Amino acid sequence: MSIFQLWASRLRQSTLAIFVASVVLTIVFGCLPTFSQTATTTLTATPSQTLTPTTRNKFLWPFSPTSPWNMPIGSDALYVPANIQKAGYAGADEEYLMWLKDGDPLRQLYQPGAWGEGRCTGTQLVGIAPLPIPDDYIVADAQPGNTPNSASAFLLPDGRTLVQIEPLARCQAGGPLYGFHYYVDEDIYGDGIGGSHFGSGLSAIGGSIRKGELTSHQPIHHALKVEIWGEKYLYYSADIPGYRWPAELADSNAANQYNGNNPALVEGSLLAIPPSVTEESLNLQTRPAKKLFHALQHYGAYVVDDAGWDSHYFAVEKGVVEEFSNTFGYDFQGSSGDFYEDFMKLFQALNIVDNNGPTSVGGGGTPRAPLAPPIGN
Repeated sequence: MSIFQLWASRLRQSTLAIFVASVVLTIVFGCLPTFSQTATTTLTATPSQTLTPTTRNKFLWPFSPTSPWNMPIGSDALYVPANIQKAGYAGADEEYLMWLKDGDPLRQLYQPGAWGEGRCTGTQLVGIAPLPIPDDYIVADAQPGNTPNSASAFLLPDGRTLVQIEPLARCQAGGPLYGFHYYVDEDIYGDGIGGSHFGSGLSAIGGSIRKGELTSHQPIHHALKVEIWGEKYLYYSADIPGYRWPAELADSNAANQYNGNNPALVEGSLLAIPPSVTEESLNLQTRPAKKLFHALQHYGAYVVDDAGWDSHYFAVEKGVVEEFSNTFGYDFQGSSGDFYEDFMKLFQALNIVDNNGPTSVGGGGTPRAPLAPPIGN
């Protein structure tokens, strides 16, 4: 896609005294949710029903409170229709995120031998320091008809430095890594804007849907990342070269690749669901879609890459897709079913926050949600 062009589970008693006690206990504990009730209730919780966190893990919820990945939509947000239509496929762009540890074997990074199959055939060193990688860490090569972005972010053992790579590949246990390095390493305590989604130059870890975020009782407290079809939606002209803040670039072939007609819809555009839209008005049927709805209304999602075909994608951490199907009993990705229909309703409801910028992140005004709490580790 984008990178090669450019190199987120009583006993009954007979005495009266025990009977009375058991009735009391039943009343008390019967008022508490069982495990299955908890799973049902809390997965649909809205931010107003949940306590605001007072601290956060920097690897799971990175960057400063005022980072574009953490800032809520503001009351002054100017919404412009995005006119995104239903796509043929709902997808997940899987990202590889890891906190590296001292003591693991140091491995070199090489440029990929190909964008398609053959990524692990490259021979040219990238020129960064070797990374400590567990020998059993494997990232599959591309295959015919399947050329994933495999954007990645490695937090170094110093607990501060983020090394970002795309398309990451490691075909052999104990072997070297392959991929292109984002030219500057980001600070996990900083704004975290830049990174190895090379269709936009935006972060591989900021905005990612993390493991547990769709299945836990807590709302998602950050912006998301999405990908839409450039040929249909993304705009390019001499004056608007296919991107806007916070993106720093567009695909190198954007002049020919982007054929959208909305100048506000480019790489880096912040998309959000307007306040007038509700779960009920969209007739959402599935619990994870309702959670995504609130994230998209309170924080929005940044366009980070061209989907490359008739599909819409959320960027997710590797493992989210499997966790999702194990929890809900249906797939995150696909072209039919209730979740697919809800997925498409979310994209169709998105508007562009046209006044999003470095001095008005989320459009400015009063934030729709509390700012991110301090990092606690």
